[in-house]
Amino acid sequence: MFLRRIVLGLAVGLASPLLLGACSSSNGTGSDSAAPVAPAASDPGASAAPATSAAADGGSAGTGQAATTTGVTAEALNGIGSVVADDQGMTLYRYDKDQSDPSKWTCSGACTKTWVPVIVGDSVQTTGVEKSLLGTVHRNGLKQLTLAGWPLYRYSGDTAAEQANGQGKDEEWYAVAPSGQKAAETG
Repeated sequence: MFLRRIVLGLAVGLASPLLLGACSSSNGTGSDSAAPVAPAASDPGASAAPATSAAADGGSAGTGQAATTTGVTAEALNGIGSVVADDQGMTLYRYDKDQSDPSKWTCSGACTKTWVPVIVGDSVQTTGVEKSLLGTVHRNGLKQLTLAGWPLYRYSGDTAAEQANGQGKDEEWYAVAPSGQKAAETG
C-alpha cells in the first residue's frame, strides 16, 4: 500500500510539468481573439496599465520591446496619403503575415526589435480613426492595439514623427490607413 502511494506520487509529479506545458495559452506565435478597447471592456489576465517596455514576444527579456500609446490619429503623409499615427506622431504599420479575422500576430522574437508592437491600456483616444475599428489582441499579458483586426506596430527605422520609412518593407509591411487597409503609395 505504501509503495503504491509512492509510485502514484512520482507519476503525478512527473506528469504535471508536461500537462502544464501543454496547457500554455501562448507559444509566442499566435494570440487570443480581439477585444474592444472601450474602458468598460473586461479583460481578465491583462494588466490595467500598459508597460512602457516589456518583452512582448514571448521570449526572454530583451528580445522584444513594446511601444505604448494612449491615442491614434489620422495624418496625411506626403507620397502615401492618410495613415494612422500614435500619440507621438509615429506612423503605425500592419504586417501581411498577421491575421485580421480573427486577430492574430505572427511577428515575434527578433522581429519585434525592428517592428515594435503597439501596446495600449483600457482606453484609446481617436482623431480621424473610427473607434469601432479599434480593438486589441492579447500579447503575453499585454494588449496589442488592432485596427480593423490587424495588429499594429511601430517601425524602428522611423526616428521622428511623420516618417514612413517602413512603407512596403519586404513587400509585407505597410503603413496602415484609417480604414485598416494598407496605405497606398502615390506617385
